[in-house]
Amino acid sequence: MRHASVWLGLGAALVAGGPAMAQSQGDPVAGEEKAYQCMGCHGVAEYTNAYPTYNVPKVGGQQTQYIVSALEAYRSGDREHATMQSQARSLSDEDIQDIAAFFAQEGS
Repeated sequence: MRHASVWLGLGAALVAGGPAMAQSQGDPVAGEEKAYQCMGCHGVAEYTNAYPTYNVPKVGGQQTQYIVSALEAYRSGDREHATMQSQARSLSDEDIQDIAAFFAQEGS
């Protein structure tokens, strides 16, 4: 009986927490359109901007979760770069997921 209670409790926790624990998947087709502005810097090979000089990282082919984490950190201000913070603050969670899905498939 005791084991049944444990399994019942565990099952209920998984059912209740499942949707919250599931990571949403972005739409790479929608992400391509949303990433249009990103391509002005991240779509140009060997691009650096001049004032001050920053090497612009290639994001095509990066892991989806890395891109999501980076954009969320820029949006919250935990990661510093004025241009990226400004861009990320205009993005919804769905936008970030879609853009990340687009760039993740770009390297494949």
